Amino acid sequence: MTIRVLLVDDQPLLRVAFTLVLDSQPDMTVVGEAADGAEAVRLTLEQGPDVVLMDVRMPGMDGIEATRRIVEDSPDTKVLIMTTFDLDEYAFAGLRAGASGFLLKNAQPAELLSAIRSVAAGDAVVAPRITRRLLDTFASQLPADGGSPDRAESAIEALTTRERSVLVQVARGLSNAEVAAELFLAEATVKTHVSRILLKLGLRDRVQAVVFAYENRLVRPT
Repeated sequence: MTIRVLLVDDQPLLRVAFTLVLDSQPDMTVVGEAADGAEAVRLTLEQGPDVVLMDVRMPGMDGIEATRRIVEDSPDTKVLIMTTFDLDEYAFAGLRAGASGFLLKNAQPAELLSAIRSVAAGDAVVAPRITRRLLDTFASQLPADGGSPDRAESAIEALTTRERSVLVQVARGLSNAEVAAELFLAEATVKTHVSRILLKLGLRDRVQAVVFAYENRLVRPT
């Protein structure tokens, strides 16, 4: 399967560089380039890429708003935010908008390619621990009511007691193996619980689960 990638950056030279790297791979192809968020949204609807490599600081519609619209309008497309440093307010906003992860702009080509493949496969490319560091840093920006409290409360009530316990441990940044040890479960059982949690809550990946838990006060900043 060829991974179809849309590049979004207002700097033409960066888009050329990324295109050279991606098109050199037998399992990747660049299906379009956009210089701003509005163009990114339009091209995503037209081209249906598997992954959007998204800059955040752009004139006009920025990458955060573009990410939010792409996630809403093109749920099969995954967004990978490009940022300048890991504890970045834009990375935080991108994850809350629905991005499956973020990558530093100075990442090595091998890291970039690995991240794109991971996102295309449905995995998040940001470790939950880094997500938690972001949320701890920018927790004051979280909405006081968790966004849509009625819908969120209903979703949380759909979780079993064990699933809720697993969600809290995931939100703490624990891996499946660590959750298994903490709750005295088999690692395969934890993996099954995580899959069911994501399905019941309508979330894409573990990163989104961490954000959900923070927004709905299942865990609190340390």
